[in-house]
Amino acid sequence: MQSKTRIDLTLPITPDMVKTAQANENKTFAGHLGTHFDVMDKEFPLPYTERAGIVFDVSGVGGRDIDCGDVDLSRVGADTFVAFYTGFIEAEGYGGKRYFTAHPQLSDALIDALLERNISIIGVDFAGVRRGSEHTPKDQYCAERGVFIVENLCNLSAVLRGEPYAVFTAHTYPMNYVGMTGLPCRVIGSLE
Repeated sequence: MQSKTRIDLTLPITPDMVKTAQANENKTFAGHLGTHFDVMDKEFPLPYTERAGIVFDVSGVGGRDIDCGDVDLSRVGADTFVAFYTGFIEAEGYGGKRYFTAHPQLSDALIDALLERNISIIGVDFAGVRRGSEHTPKDQYCAERGVFIVENLCNLSAVLRGEPYAVFTAHTYPMNYVGMTGLPCRVIGSLE
């Protein structure tokens, strides 16, 4: 029997990180601290706690949105946890002003292509799939289609192991908070 390697993709939070993040982003007070998803008036379905996952290395994309041509969408199936490794969280560090305002973002075309494939979760190693005033509406747009966005992942390079993409099993466990706009969660990647 082959053993599994488990990698914690959840950002460890220190008291200093809390102070920094709360000084730069008001939402970090209401369940949006560290690795979390914006619940957008939806309930996280229990089957989403374990999903086939794929992570794409898009760390070479700079100066523009991450787009459909940057990943092999033919590898993305229904009910998948699709993650994007940019290296931003490691390079920038979590919680500073630039972390929340100058992070990479996914193009609208890429987000729509993922939604057309009936995925379950989009995971990113930065503060959101879109920046600024586009952040919340895009999260709502995805949630209305049954897709949650997990923000502020880390250690995705350990899943990739130097490859342009890697498959894994994603285990996502949000806190059972009620009436919150964001749910902190623990995300573990399991590799064969």
